[in-house]
Amino acid sequence: MVVKQRLVEAGVDNPRLDARLLVAHVLGISSTHLFSYPETPLNEVQLEQIEKLAQRRASREPIARILGQREFWSLNFKVDKSTLVPRPDSETLVEAVLGRIQNKNSPLSILDLGTGSGCLLLALLSELKSASGLGVDLSEQALKVATANAKHLDLQDRVRFQRSNWFENINEKEKPFNIIISNPPYISNNEIAHLEPDVSNFDPYVALSGGDDGLHAYRQLMPKMQEFIALDGIIAVEIGMDQALDVESYGASSGLQLDQILKDIAELERVLVFRPRT
Repeated sequence: MVVKQRLVEAGVDNPRLDARLLVAHVLGISSTHLFSYPETPLNEVQLEQIEKLAQRRASREPIARILGQREFWSLNFKVDKSTLVPRPDSETLVEAVLGRIQNKNSPLSILDLGTGSGCLLLALLSELKSASGLGVDLSEQALKVATANAKHLDLQDRVRFQRSNWFENINEKEKPFNIIISNPPYISNNEIAHLEPDVSNFDPYVALSGGDDGLHAYRQLMPKMQEFIALDGIIAVEIGMDQALDVESYGASSGLQLDQILKDIAELERVLVFRPRT
């Protein structure tokens, strides 16, 4: 396939799969259907559309951004230039939280700091049928995307999204929360330019930049967690490579006790779970 070869030459991972996804998108069919019926005919308009999408992918624009959606936790999420693309590694955080909920029908309250597309919060709400959530983000556009995702997943009645710089605009009446989650920016500024172009050229800088050492967000977040979490609550934060010891230290100095460090699918330390120190 010409599309596949172009993606191979551009250094794209999984060029065959991406080529199939682009063609299926233009045809309005599933990639599975296309795989089963590869002889599906294409007209001139469709060929032109595929060519344009192939050019975008060859420039290393992520396939999820081209298609405008990404699967996460077996759910379909809308994404745009204002949000990070949900990544499989982040499912580790969802697993970490669910693994600590004894009664999944409890009326739990969840706070998601830096919600982006809303994927973490909405994935949890899809499993915790009586829970409610608040997702905050600085980006108004990201909040619009998260709101659209909640509606698409029929979760809009159990979630609210609000513009806030971390805890800043959260109403005192809403605390304490039973669960606090966050996937904050944790890439050091010097590292961003050296990331894969799919990330460095297309992910929003503000959602990547963790300051000079990648830890700026944690220094802001951890001292306030104790104030907003219930006494028997759970805090789960995603971290970058080799950040576990520093983030654990910030938590300890803020009255939090490390419960567990979980590794992602690549066996990298990815999520820290804390509880209030009793």
